Amino acid sequence: MTTAVIGVGNIGGALARLWTMRGHTVWAGVRDTGSERARKLKEATGARITTVADAVSKAEIVALCVPWPAAQESLREAGGCSGKIIIDATNPVGSDLQSLEVGTTTSGGEMIANWAPRARVVKAFNTIGAYLFGNAQFTGLLADGYFCGDDVDAKSAVRPLIEAAGFEPVDVGPLRSARMLEPLALLWIDLKLKQGFAGDFGFKLLRRSAEGESLTP
Repeated sequence: MTTAVIGVGNIGGALARLWTMRGHTVWAGVRDTGSERARKLKEATGARITTVADAVSKAEIVALCVPWPAAQESLREAGGCSGKIIIDATNPVGSDLQSLEVGTTTSGGEMIANWAPRARVVKAFNTIGAYLFGNAQFTGLLADGYFCGDDVDAKSAVRPLIEAAGFEPVDVGPLRSARMLEPLALLWIDLKLKQGFAGDFGFKLLRRSAEGESLTP
């Protein structure tokens, strides 16, 4: 499938580069296609550069990789993404990096689904630092790439993109599971920035049985 990336900072840039390297067609949506930043982005990632709305119109999957405060406006700029699969890679982390702006009874992922009600939302790529994308192997084990969503076909389409980014895909159930994944991202941030965890690290789910690919009860 053709993929559009909205927000080409650390996470979006890394995904665009890795997916392009692995043969996927990637359109990166930017506001100024003629800027020096856009030129450098094309050189760094190999992605095709166009406007946000045009990138979304060309793609079946849209990776939303913007900072949380820009998420709703980015969806408006994208045109609502009707019929598209949205990969929500955002985290509603507060400016203090110690709290979430939403949580417990809802999640950023569920809010994205409310803002784009005709899209199919899959939460993914939000629980580990962008600099580990494509480089998340630890002593022979790949860090997990957790994902969740309410649409089975949408999750099936996103799974190979998680693999292409160098993670072990782990389906953790419906979109409401984003209420747990977003605090997990906050834990990663806290361990790295506040508690001084040395070296690179990720999360790994250990199970005695490999039967089944979903943790949904």
